[in-house]
Amino acid sequence: MAFVEKSGKDLWRVRYWRDDGTHGSLSGFRTKKEAQDKAAEIDADKRRGTFLDPEAGKLLLAEWIVTWFDAIDVAPATLAQYRSLTDNHIIPRWGDTSLNSISGIAVHAWGKKLRGQGYATSTVSTIIKLMTMMLADAADERLIPVNPIQPRRRGRRRHQPRTEQLWATPEQVVAIAAQASALVGLWAGLLIITAAWTGARWGELTGLQRPNAHLDDGEIIIDPQIGALHEVNGQLELGPPKTACSARTISLPPFLIPPLRAYLDSHDHPHVFVSAEHQLLRRSNFSRRAMRPAADGNLQRVRPEVRVRPILPGLRFHDLRHSHKTWMIADGIPEVAQSRRLGHRIPDEIRDVYSHVAAEVEARLLDSLERRWHDAVASVHENHGPTITQPLLLAA
Repeated sequence: MAFVEKSGKDLWRVRYWRDDGTHGSLSGFRTKKEAQDKAAEIDADKRRGTFLDPEAGKLLLAEWIVTWFDAIDVAPATLAQYRSLTDNHIIPRWGDTSLNSISGIAVHAWGKKLRGQGYATSTVSTIIKLMTMMLADAADERLIPVNPIQPRRRGRRRHQPRTEQLWATPEQVVAIAAQASALVGLWAGLLIITAAWTGARWGELTGLQRPNAHLDDGEIIIDPQIGALHEVNGQLELGPPKTACSARTISLPPFLIPPLRAYLDSHDHPHVFVSAEHQLLRRSNFSRRAMRPAADGNLQRVRPEVRVRPILPGLRFHDLRHSHKTWMIADGIPEVAQSRRLGHRIPDEIRDVYSHVAAEVEARLLDSLERRWHDAVASVHENHGPTITQPLLLAA
């Protein structure tokens, strides 16, 4: 129970037990009666489970962050992002501020300042969201009464200009893949073709291992535990794919099976897709050496080792996945088949549970992809000559 004691001439204080067995103290009461009333209030709050230790809110945010990071359980890539944003933004501004001194309006003003400094709205939103989670957990632990950061309902709305997502036609993909092959090797062109004709993500393809490439069955399997290659703090490691729905089986169009089999016969690495040096692939290196010049061209460079022309400037590797989705829409493939192939969950829970992909739908999907491949190769041959696809060795 809380109790009172004299703390000076005409001053009283209240002592109470903390959860860790130590004494807390509230001082500054001018009469014994005031101190006794506060002690009774503390006891009542403890019985109701609503007591907040006044000293707890004096904990610095930087100190709470240490405990908070020890407790959260998120994917390695997410953890790396949280630590980066915390170290570079949150701690420099708020680390020396006590939890009970942080106000919502001050945090939102800080967010406005960050946007004014040129940080993307999405980046600022993630920073504020991260700090909101930290303070929400502090409130749950009864270090502060409530989370001070609340949604803002005042001020002008920020309308983010929507950038149209790039996507490529099959002809453009074939041309880009051919140029990537000429730039860094056949493996690069085959990786681009496989991404565009399966809709698989970068990490799912670079993390694909031989046991999950069932070419005799015409499919690849994205494993739920080690189905994706992640780069975290410069280190490459296998882990789960993006979501639970991303663990799936992807059927291959027939044209893609022979080149994949030939490629696997050309190396003995446990992973299907590796660099010319038989090393695991890094997204930044692939973008710099293969994807960017293959899509953008390098006509501005003086005497490049391989001269390539612009096909679709700005196209990213992830846009090949959007291209695959666009092709399926154009071919009238049902939404459920699109979602299952891309590893998406149908928003409607009932439809997600009860929707299935019939065999004839899967066959129609593969027929459409096969047709798109042959039409694309024929078109590229007609418009640019057969030499552009010769490096791919895929048309046979």
